[in-house]
Amino acid sequence: GHVALYAHNLKTGQTASLDPDLPVKTASVIKMGILLDAAEQIRAGQASLAEKLVLMHENQVAGSGVLGQLTAPLALTLGDILHLMVVLSDNTATNVAIDRLGLAHINATLRAAGLTQTVLYKKIYVPAQGPMPADQPRFGLGKTTAHEMASIMERLAQCRLALDGSAPLATDGPLCGALLHMLHNQQDHDSLPRYIESLDTSEHGSAIANKTGALDQVRNDVALIATNNGPVVIAAFTWENADQRWTGDNEAEQTLGKLAQAIVQRWSPAGLDAAAFLWGNPLGAAAGPPQN
Repeated sequence: GHVALYAHNLKTGQTASLDPDLPVKTASVIKMGILLDAAEQIRAGQASLAEKLVLMHENQVAGSGVLGQLTAPLALTLGDILHLMVVLSDNTATNVAIDRLGLAHINATLRAAGLTQTVLYKKIYVPAQGPMPADQPRFGLGKTTAHEMASIMERLAQCRLALDGSAPLATDGPLCGALLHMLHNQQDHDSLPRYIESLDTSEHGSAIANKTGALDQVRNDVALIATNNGPVVIAAFTWENADQRWTGDNEAEQTLGKLAQAIVQRWSPAGLDAAAFLWGNPLGAAAGPPQN
């Protein structure tokens, strides 16, 4: 297999990388781009985490998640949909989010954020619609680079939602907190978190917010890690992997875990500290209720 990686300590400015600008298959890590577009539409008043959506049977698809197995029609909020898209990488929830936000709008947001190599091509388990770029068959669902995907996580970690660089809105902090809450509750810790966090996060809270992606020959992860020496963002991608086992012992999962372990040990010998990051509002004010 192959590895591309970009890591950045947001406090010290330290970076580490391996082919950080090489285009790679995203698998479900592209759902970070959907999350960013949701943030942009919410802060523009075009969407709300509390708005009601209805899951219909024709929207249900196979693969990861639970919505594809439940009885439709089913009423959910956009916040529910995004939460399932992140914590369970729910494919049906992802397609509902794409329908609500709009594929073209999601990609326009990615371009406005300066991400020239990050694209969401289509819905999951749905054929590509209309003319597609020539590289779509190669990348499948989506394309990105380690550097660009890390930049999405950095935007959320630093709550830089204004794509034009303007001052944040009063609602930006709680909105970032709501989205980080989803990533903070990610249930797949087999890759980047594997060797750096061993506590029962359901009881004590995690020091990591992350989003994974996987295909037979692909294992990817992008994470925000609260360390004793500042927040660290790591985006790591593997492809053409020989080990295609769908278990936590997959060689690529272990490799990503070892990379994260090496980076954290070098940059923060004292380890992780979940309380060192303002998860509820990265802008520093007292955390308010989730943005509606």
